Amino acid sequence: MSRLAFTLEKTAPGSKARAARFTTLHGEVQTPIFMPVGTQATVKSQTAETLRATGSNVLLANTYHLLLRPGPEVFKKFGGIHRFMNWDRPVLTDSGGFQIFSLPSERRMNEEGARFKSYVDGTTLLLSPEVSIETQKAIGSDIMMVLDQCIPSTAPYDQAEAAMQLTHRWAVRSLAARGDSPQAMFGIVQGACHHDLRKKSAAFLRELPFDGLAIGGLAVGETHAERYEFTGLVTEHLPENLPRYLMGVGTPIDILEAVHRGVDMFDCIIPTQLAQRGTVFTSHGRLHMARAVYKFQDGPLDARCDCHCCKHYERGYLHHLTKTGEYLGWHLLGIHNIRFYHRLMAEMRAHILAGTFLAYYEKMRLELVRQDEDSPPIPPKKTRERTPKALGDYDIVTSAQGFSSIRQLSSGEVMHSVSAPSDEAQRLYIDQSRLAARLLKNSDADTAELVIWDVGLGAASNAMSAVQCFERELAERGATVLRPLRIVSFECDLDPLKLAAKHASLFPHLRHGAPYKLLEPGRWTHASGLLEWELHTGDFLSFLETSAVPDLIYYDPFSAKTDTGLWTSAVFARIARHCAPKSAELYTYSAATAVRVALLTSGFTVAAGVGTGPKADTTIAFTQAAGAAAHPAHARILGQDWLARWKRSGSKFPPSLPEDEKPAFAQRFEALPQFSSVV
Repeated sequence: MSRLAFTLEKTAPGSKARAARFTTLHGEVQTPIFMPVGTQATVKSQTAETLRATGSNVLLANTYHLLLRPGPEVFKKFGGIHRFMNWDRPVLTDSGGFQIFSLPSERRMNEEGARFKSYVDGTTLLLSPEVSIETQKAIGSDIMMVLDQCIPSTAPYDQAEAAMQLTHRWAVRSLAARGDSPQAMFGIVQGACHHDLRKKSAAFLRELPFDGLAIGGLAVGETHAERYEFTGLVTEHLPENLPRYLMGVGTPIDILEAVHRGVDMFDCIIPTQLAQRGTVFTSHGRLHMARAVYKFQDGPLDARCDCHCCKHYERGYLHHLTKTGEYLGWHLLGIHNIRFYHRLMAEMRAHILAGTFLAYYEKMRLELVRQDEDSPPIPPKKTRERTPKALGDYDIVTSAQGFSSIRQLSSGEVMHSVSAPSDEAQRLYIDQSRLAARLLKNSDADTAELVIWDVGLGAASNAMSAVQCFERELAERGATVLRPLRIVSFECDLDPLKLAAKHASLFPHLRHGAPYKLLEPGRWTHASGLLEWELHTGDFLSFLETSAVPDLIYYDPFSAKTDTGLWTSAVFARIARHCAPKSAELYTYSAATAVRVALLTSGFTVAAGVGTGPKADTTIAFTQAAGAAAHPAHARILGQDWLARWKRSGSKFPPSLPEDEKPAFAQRFEALPQFSSVV
C-alpha cells in the first residue's frame, strides 16, 4: 500500500496531463508541482520564508552532498532536515546517483556501489544503496529516491542495458534498506534513448512496492525532441495510481511538454541559476537584466506577477544590481523566477481541472519560448522611414476598425478586407457549416473521418478557426465523442502565411503552434491524435483528384477577377465528380452571379449564405440535392426570384461562351431542377 495516499483527480481531455494530490509526512502535495532545488539544505539565495512566500511546497535536497557535509550524525542530532533548515513542508531527497555520474574520473562503480573521494577532506567513501537509504532516513525526507546508475542518454545499447540492470538490482536493495520507515520511496526508470529498455525498466519497477516512479537519465545529452519522445513513452508504461517524477528537467517549455505527456513532479536549478546570471522568465518573454535597455526603465519585471520583487522593485534598479553583481539582485530575481514557475504549475493544474488544458498547452508552447517582446534582443536598425511589413507580393494593411489583413500588391486585393479575418472565418465557414455539431459522433460506431478542404490557405484564418472549433469541442466534451478531423489546405504561395506569422501580434489566430509546424514539414498533428492538418503547396488543380474526399469545402481563393482559373464550371465539375458519391458542401465568400452560374452548371445545388460586412449574402453549394434539403440554408435555395435577377444580369453567361450558343445555354440553365421544383 502506498505511503502517499495518491489520488488522481482528473486527466485533461485530449492530453495525458494530470491533476492529482498525495499526502506526505509533512503535508499535502498538489500536482503538477515544481520543487526548487536545495542541494545542501538551502535553495541558493533564498530563505525558508521567501520560499514559502513564492508558493513553494516541496524542496529537493541531495543525499550525496549532505552525506559529505554536514553528515548523517548532524541530522540525527537535529531530528532531521526540517528542523535543521526551518522548513515545515515536504522534502524529497535525491540519492546521489547523478552526482556520482558527474564525477567519472573520481569514482569507481561496481555491484557493491560507487567508491569516490570526498571533495571535503579527500577520504574515500562508498555510496551503496544501503548507505544512500540510511543517509536519507537520517535526513528525514518525506520522499527518498533509490540509488541508480545514471549514464548519458546517448549511451550505446549494451552500456544502457547494463546500467539499467544494475539500477534494478539496486532498487530492490534500496527497498530492503528502507525497512518499515514511514518515508515514501520512488524507483527510477532508466534505459537511455532506447525504446525497449525504457519499456523493460518501467515494467520491472512497477511490479515493486514503490510509492512513485521517476524518469531518470534525461537532460543528459539528448535533443529536445528525444526528451519529449521518451518522456511520453515512459509515462505510457507507468501505473496511473502513482505519482510520476521527471528528474532534473526544468525549463518552462520542457515542463509544459512533460505535463502534457503525463508527468506530475519536476525539479531543476534553472530558476535560481539563471537568476544569478540576471535572466528572468516573464509574461513578456525571457529578460536578460544585464542589457543596457533596462537601465532607465521603471515598472516591475512583469506586471502580471505578484511576487515580492515585482511589487517593490523597478527594472532599472534590478539592472543595476545585476551589473554590479550584488547578491541582492540574485536574491530578488530568484524570488521572481521561482514564483513564475509556481504560477505556471498552478495555471496548468487549473486548466486540467477545468478541462481546458489542451488549448492552454497550444497557446503556451509559443508563450514560453519568447524573448523580450517589448525590448527585442537585437533592436531594428533606425531608418528614416518605417520599414514596411511586406514579403514578396504581399504586405499588411490595418483597417479603420483596427484589425490587420494581408494584401496582394499586384492585384490590390485584401484578404478579409471588411471584417476581422477570424470573425469572418467563424461566421462564414465554421458557423454556417455547423462544424461543431459535425465533429460529434452520431453513435459509438460512427468513427468516419470528417474532411475539410481549405482552398486558399492565405494567412490560415479559416483553417485555424476550424482548429480552434475542434479544440473547444474537445475541451468541453472529451475525445470519446469526437470524430477524427482532417484539414487539407491548398496554397500556391505561402508568403501570406509567412508574413502574418512574422507579425503574429497583429493576427491573434496565429498565436498557436500549429501554423508554424505546418510550414516546416507540411503537416501538423494535434496532441490528441484526432486532428491532422496537411498542406499541399502548388496548383490546387494538380492535387484535386488525389486528395481525401471532402465533406466540407471552404473555398477562399482570390476573386475570379484575380484568380479566374479556379472559378470556372469545369473546375467545379471536377470537384463534384471527385466528391461523388459523398454529399459535400462548398462555402465561399463570393456571391457573384458568374460564380453561382459556374456552380449551377457544374451540377451543384446553390443557396445564398450569410452576409459578411457589406455583403448581403455569400454562397453555399451542395454536390447533392439531398444535402441541400437537410441543411438549415434550405430556405435560401436560389429559386425563381434569383433566376429573374439572373436574366437581367450582364454576367449571366460564361465569358467564353459564343454568341450563337447563348440561347441554348439559357434554355438549359432555366430548366435546371433547382428552378423547377422545391429542393
